[in-house]
Amino acid sequence: MKRVILPLFCFFLISVTHVVMAVEILEFSDPEQQERFTRLTEELRCLVCQNENLADSNADLAKDLKKEIYGMIQNGDSNKEIIDYLVARYGDFILFRPPFKATTYLLWLAPAIFLLIGFFFARSLLRQQKTQKLTGEEHQYASKLLEDIKENGQK
Repeated sequence: MKRVILPLFCFFLISVTHVVMAVEILEFSDPEQQERFTRLTEELRCLVCQNENLADSNADLAKDLKKEIYGMIQNGDSNKEIIDYLVARYGDFILFRPPFKATTYLLWLAPAIFLLIGFFFARSLLRQQKTQKLTGEEHQYASKLLEDIKENGQK
């Protein structure tokens, strides 16, 4: 039993120290700067994780970008200047809400286009079902089934 507990305990200690070491504490001179930092890191995408914002990411690049944003806030740069700098460096991909322009119009319009295509497809299927007529044999078979049901129901 001691052979199992000791390695597990060591593994636990190593993992906990790794997690504690990963947390960086950034000090701000006022709460407004901290709020700006939080908003910016939540609006910007981690380039490594891609579906995670910088605030939630622990990737090395995300940590570097957070330090860079922190430094720019400390230097007095505005949010627009910080975002413009990062977009110039990494492209529109770093933004969770990219601007509507020639290179991103399909990204913005694709959901509406697919919704319209789905609507027209469903409408055409419904129209096809309404216009289908029974053949002579099918009509006779359906009539016979109805008669059988009526006879069985009266008994």
